[in-house]
Amino acid sequence: MNTTCLAFITLLGMASVVMSACTKDGSTVAVPYRAQQTSAMTGHEQVIELAVTADGFVPESFKVHAGHPVKLVVTRKVERTCATAIVIKDLEISVPLPLNKAVELTFTPAKPGKVRFACAMDMIAGEIVVE
Repeated sequence: MNTTCLAFITLLGMASVVMSACTKDGSTVAVPYRAQQTSAMTGHEQVIELAVTADGFVPESFKVHAGHPVKLVVTRKVERTCATAIVIKDLEISVPLPLNKAVELTFTPAKPGKVRFACAMDMIAGEIVVE
């Protein structure tokens, strides 16, 4: 009886995770970052969720596709950090990151390669791998 109950709860939990990523019209929405996830595609837009934590930018590196718009959603989750802004020099982007507020940046990478991003002091950094 306990094994059957545990299996049912596990199945129910997995189904709720899958269903939470779908909308009524069948399109998908961005889901929180997981180690195996690089980006969520909504139409042609790639949505990446990036957090500033005590460990720096999380994820530190992620993949996107050249020629497709990218919506980078950055949330600073720690107060004590030098990453109070995100700077992407190659794309001429410099945006403040208020505490616990999601900031959306939209850009379209033109060609494959690596694009570095960092805090304003250039101490905490990561990279966007454009394929």
